[in-house]
Amino acid sequence: MQAIFVTGGKQYKVSEGDIIYIEKLNVEAGETVSFDQVLAVLDGEGSKIGTPVVSGASVSGKVVKNGKGKKIIVFKYRPKKDSKSKQGHRQPYTKVQIEKIVG
Repeated sequence: MQAIFVTGGKQYKVSEGDIIYIEKLNVEAGETVSFDQVLAVLDGEGSKIGTPVVSGASVSGKVVKNGKGKKIIVFKYRPKKDSKSKQGHRQPYTKVQIEKIVG
């Protein structure tokens, strides 16, 4: 059984047992989180596609950890203007293990 849901402005296709990295949520490690904006529930014999969401469907998972991704260097250079800037960025994320798909 698979599901497509939305969180943090992005869509994720998951099945039970998957580990995904999503935009940072305000929950601690070890807590359970539930996603209610399920766009589709895909099963072997029948699929439910929402308009825009499937009513009564949810995806629940356990938060494994919160962290930061690899550093990305943002370098801006303007030729012949003696102007340049260097900046680093690390995007925060939440690592979630999908436990149950209800739909």
